[in-house]
Amino acid sequence: MTAISFQPFPTLNACLNFMAGVFLIIGWRAIKAGNSQLHKKMMLAAFTASVLFLCSYVTYHLMFSGITKYQGKGIGRIIYFSILLTHTPLATLIVPFCLLAVYYGLKQDFQKHVRITKWLWPVWIYVSVTGVLIYFMLYLIPPF
Repeated sequence: MTAISFQPFPTLNACLNFMAGVFLIIGWRAIKAGNSQLHKKMMLAAFTASVLFLCSYVTYHLMFSGITKYQGKGIGRIIYFSILLTHTPLATLIVPFCLLAVYYGLKQDFQKHVRITKWLWPVWIYVSVTGVLIYFMLYLIPPF
């Protein structure tokens, strides 16, 4: 078993993904309860956490680490790549739709906002959760 080492950028990135997920859930619950002000605050917080994540992620991979390779074998490798192969394209795909959702929400064009967010929200949650899982598999769980 290898010792766990503290990786500042990956840890920050996982925390930002986790925070985005928490804000998304609170925001979704707020709008379902009719609290549009809390919804707006939480969704802007989720957007901000995701933007900060993207900046941190790009900085880390371009300036410090390059590609991070999973060290596990067997079933662990299959699980890791199954998550990664869905997470990565979906994470890329949601960027313009997050921008549009925030734009339409702030412009109070709720018809267009809801049309986007009905499918965007579950994908964004998935990306946030799988981002944290990827971190755990790379840095905290010994490869299996």
